[in-house]
Amino acid sequence: MFTIEHEFDATVITLVDDGPGHLQEDVTIAAFEDCVTLEQLDPISGEPLRLTLSLTQVADLAAALNLPEGSYRLKK
Repeated sequence: MFTIEHEFDATVITLVDDGPGHLQEDVTIAAFEDCVTLEQLDPISGEPLRLTLSLTQVADLAAALNLPEGSYRLKK
């Protein structure tokens, strides 16, 4: 399950792990003009963990999801 919200400065997507078995904490993805952040609550410390990707890294990630094993460089 997921939700999408359009805020003033970002589009926010929340991924909710609602499958069977061991469930992970929700993941919140915020897409800003110049970067994308991923946040997940650490169940042990209770603190949020944040990862920030540049838009180039996001484009590389999107391409990598559909490519076989190897090393690649996207042309601009």
